[in-house]
Amino acid sequence: MLRLVFSTGTEPGKWFRRYRDMHSAESLVTLDSDDATSTLLAGEADLALTRLPDPRIDDSFHVVRLYEEAPGIAVPKDSVYAEVGEDLTPEDVAEEIVNYRIGADALVDVPSVRTALQVVAANVGIVVAPRPLLKVLSKKQVVALGFNDPSVPLTEIGLVWRKADDSDEIQDFVGVAKGRTRNTSRNNVQKRSARDKAKAKQARRKPQGTSKTKPLPKRYRGSQQRKRR
Repeated sequence: MLRLVFSTGTEPGKWFRRYRDMHSAESLVTLDSDDATSTLLAGEADLALTRLPDPRIDDSFHVVRLYEEAPGIAVPKDSVYAEVGEDLTPEDVAEEIVNYRIGADALVDVPSVRTALQVVAANVGIVVAPRPLLKVLSKKQVVALGFNDPSVPLTEIGLVWRKADDSDEIQDFVGVAKGRTRNTSRNNVQKRSARDKAKAKQARRKPQGTSKTKPLPKRYRGSQQRKRR
């Protein structure tokens, strides 16, 4: 059984369904967390779908980066920004109160984002964070829009697990997240690859452009010599 924790703001439901289709309904146990890396470090999960960068992830972990998160901005539902519904720029919101903004280190404090969104819901200020996270956390009184600001550091979502805990189950889920299907499972790929390698090896051994004549059996050699005389 694979234990997987996923960060708030990610929506991996389709991967969960595909993995269970390949294995069984009981083969995967999932848990959502504001800090998936912390759950992984505590030994409460085998694999984490987490937000990167994260300084706690060192060389003892495998990391598979899956996608970047677009930056977003949360505004009050009753604001002119929400009414227009278009992406915003720093100039558009220059006079707004910033309740939360991603720092230069690109680290995201999800509980702080959640608290700041409550202030936005009261029609005060804005929040700048990954747009997928804002969409998940925003309530009825908050609208998440795109934010075109090159100074906002990009975050990534990736799969992280301890190298010492690597397993077939983890590798299968990584494959699912990267687009592998039931018909292209990791085992099938490995078998096909081995078969192709064997064929290639045989092809290399086969002489190209030459033909060798097999020597005649001994009983025919004498007759051949008499004919030549």
